[in-house]
Amino acid sequence: MSNYVRQLPKTTREAVRSRDHRITHVTELATRTAECRPYLGVEERLRLFIPEKHRMLRLLWLFAVLDAVLLLDTGMLFPRESSSRELKELSGLWVFRADKSPNRNQGFERAWYKSRLAETGPVIDMPVPASYNDITQDSTLRDFIGWVWYEREVVVPARWITDEGTRVVLRVGSAHYNSVVWVNGEKVTEHAGGHLPFEAEIGSLMRKDPTRPCRITIAVNNTLTLETLPPGTIQHMNDPIKYPDGYFVQNIYFDFFNYAGIHRPVLLYTTPKVYVDDITVVTDFLDNTGFVRYQVSVKGAATATLKVTLMDKDGHCVASSNEASGVLKVVDVKLWWPYLMHENPGYLYSMEVHLMAADERSTYEDVYALPVGIRTVKVTNTQFLINNKPFYFHGVNKHEDSDIRGKGLDWPLIVKDFNLMKWLGANSFRTSHYPYAEEILQMCDRHGIVVIDECPGVGIKDIRSFGNASLAHHLDVMDELVRRDKNHPSVVMWSVANEPAAEMQPAALYFKTLITHTKALDPTRPVTFITDSNYARDKGAPYVDVICVNSYFSWYHDPGHLEVIPIQLNAQFENWYGKYQKPIIQSEYGADAVPGLHSDPPMMFTEEYQNAVLRSYHDIFDQKRKQYVIGELIWNFADFMTAQGITRVVGNKKGIFTRQRQPKAGAFILKERYWRLANETGRLPPWTKYPCSL
Repeated sequence: MSNYVRQLPKTTREAVRSRDHRITHVTELATRTAECRPYLGVEERLRLFIPEKHRMLRLLWLFAVLDAVLLLDTGMLFPRESSSRELKELSGLWVFRADKSPNRNQGFERAWYKSRLAETGPVIDMPVPASYNDITQDSTLRDFIGWVWYEREVVVPARWITDEGTRVVLRVGSAHYNSVVWVNGEKVTEHAGGHLPFEAEIGSLMRKDPTRPCRITIAVNNTLTLETLPPGTIQHMNDPIKYPDGYFVQNIYFDFFNYAGIHRPVLLYTTPKVYVDDITVVTDFLDNTGFVRYQVSVKGAATATLKVTLMDKDGHCVASSNEASGVLKVVDVKLWWPYLMHENPGYLYSMEVHLMAADERSTYEDVYALPVGIRTVKVTNTQFLINNKPFYFHGVNKHEDSDIRGKGLDWPLIVKDFNLMKWLGANSFRTSHYPYAEEILQMCDRHGIVVIDECPGVGIKDIRSFGNASLAHHLDVMDELVRRDKNHPSVVMWSVANEPAAEMQPAALYFKTLITHTKALDPTRPVTFITDSNYARDKGAPYVDVICVNSYFSWYHDPGHLEVIPIQLNAQFENWYGKYQKPIIQSEYGADAVPGLHSDPPMMFTEEYQNAVLRSYHDIFDQKRKQYVIGELIWNFADFMTAQGITRVVGNKKGIFTRQRQPKAGAFILKERYWRLANETGRLPPWTKYPCSL
């Protein structure tokens, strides 16, 4: 173990040591070659040592891989109603107050959580889920940094209270960035970081006084430091001639608005006292037989009886088991295929887990159904393979961003975006630059949209953000991300960062540790980060499985000079592939276009200039995709809000759609290209599938 890991806090160091041991013990043969040859899937690595004729290899591999991914203590299953589980959505209006005291700490000093928020001072209505920034006409709230407070009183069904065999769980889909939660004045949980869910069991608190409503208080702080993800700094302006007393600003190192608040649904859900805590699935296939290796984690009892049933879309049982772990064999398997790669994309089975348990007082029954897509992912030094077929990413980068609601989850917007992506012929996107809502990934599973799942590691530019505390938090975030998204067939690759300062000396050990950790959590998927560093000086690139490069030739570099694109883009690809012999995705490219602004000859910020940039990049893509380029993701799907600055006119305008989802001229260029690529590489589905259904 490296000296760097030894310097980590004890709990993190022990976790890394445990995972390092697990990697060596489970996939020793596979990892021997990780440093010296291009990434192959774990199965392919094992084939270096074990003959293909041993047909049990796949089952052995499934067991080994599943052992590797079961490293977390608790699950984070998406809440689903069933015969044993109920949900109560808490979306709607909450009471809201921003703590505008000079130190932003009055709410804690005066214990606002101990009484109704309205009793502490002025409050306003605030919708949940939504960012709070654009809801009012108050510019100080739009740009507010510090603690804000939310409150909601809830009446729950009486049976939730009277039945002590029922667990009641409070779940927050995400809050940006740090949160503390109280129920009836008592702290129940806290969470560091945004974009990922957290929860707490609150049944015992509710039963203390069953006659009173359940008062939920959530304090959320959007302050970014060098140790948060994303990082930032607070700068105090102390010159009394220029700034008012106590004036400070939040410095950020990323190009999107620092929206804050409760961004995803808050809900209460129930389970029995003995319940299904987690499910992990790993899939494979051989000829026409599919394999679903599963592990069910049960909490609340030492023993329980399980019935695991895998059903097809028509509700027919195709495989079953009575064990907590095992392999389900599916004859005449229907594989999960990406959109435009098969006439039946996004095929999902349903794995229903039925639990029965008893103690001296009662019997317990729990039912949970998990969608399962059977597919494989492998990477060679020139190709990305899904189900052993070459897959070419022709897709987009996105943001969770829209008018008024900011980053708040919004179903009409989600469905509109999926219709636009399918109209465009896009088969993939990256969750730039943070994990998106689980509901979006579920849509991707159903529609066959391939996802590069990115953590919030954007803006790691300061050398102090490569320190021990930052790394420990980054490891925790990857724990939570993999735990949440490990079962989504649409997720084919993890991205641990976007455009970090990878040329700095500490980046080598930082990314080696981080990527090793992520592969220990999930050896079934490749791991990358997105770079804009020089190919010869990037210290994290040796550890990724796929090279993902961002470049903006003729925009940030040689602005206005379209003629340099072919030379510089060709050199970029040749340099990266020549050094690393790994497949390459052009993970970002593009140009700002103010909708309706025109010029011929093309000039920067016009739609014509954006078109010219796209066409120049596409010419080189067409040359290199026949060799080792495996994808292209436009920046960006739609215009989005940023911090105010002299290079941004009400946000970033690199979208091929406006923020209101209207197409610019570039959208039609991309649509023509993506459908041409689809015709070359896959099978087009019937046009009757439009518009996309839920």
